[in-house]
Amino acid sequence: MSQIFHRSTNAFARFTIFGGIFIVASFVFLIMMIDRSLFVTRQGQSFDQPVPFSHDHHVGEIGIDCRYCHITVERASFAGIPEPEICMNCHKVLFSDAPMLEPIRRSFETGEPVEWTRVYDLPDFVYFDHSIHVAKGISCVSCHGRVDKMPMTVKATSLKMDFCLECHFDPVKNVRPRDKVFDLAWQPGKDFSEEQIRLVHELNVQSKVDCSTCHR
Repeated sequence: MSQIFHRSTNAFARFTIFGGIFIVASFVFLIMMIDRSLFVTRQGQSFDQPVPFSHDHHVGEIGIDCRYCHITVERASFAGIPEPEICMNCHKVLFSDAPMLEPIRRSFETGEPVEWTRVYDLPDFVYFDHSIHVAKGISCVSCHGRVDKMPMTVKATSLKMDFCLECHFDPVKNVRPRDKVFDLAWQPGKDFSEEQIRLVHELNVQSKVDCSTCHR
């Protein structure tokens, strides 16, 4: 019986199969790169807010502690968005008639919340607990950067899974003394590595990479 297909058909079939695999792999790689791009993650960008709040002024210049505004950061998963009452503790007197603070004054008088734009917004399938990170000696700086130097809050990190896993695989490098967690300008000394090892045991810091740690 004569051969139906020309011998070159085999080469064409192989080219089609491997070419198809290459195209699919390239497409998946492209999607991953887009998903991690600054356009999607918005890392390094600031966001328009109803009130142009400056951490640089309030934290860096005045020295207000993070916990004064983010009151639940040490005891709850959510750090807490400042209530207008907290703002008005000072602004009843300071800049009380400033036009830019009108949304705060209106919220304080009516009880309607200020519609802040979220800078860090994790998906619903991701569980994150601020309090446990603080308790283990992980500073705000590790995820939020030097907010005390930000005139407008900038999204300092992507918070993609690979960013979180980098720390979860090796949390030791981000551990600091508990009393330095909210000291954003703190820097470790030359001999801090031995202190870090002690802190890891003292605070029971563990490498948590099981899926259920964050996906519950």
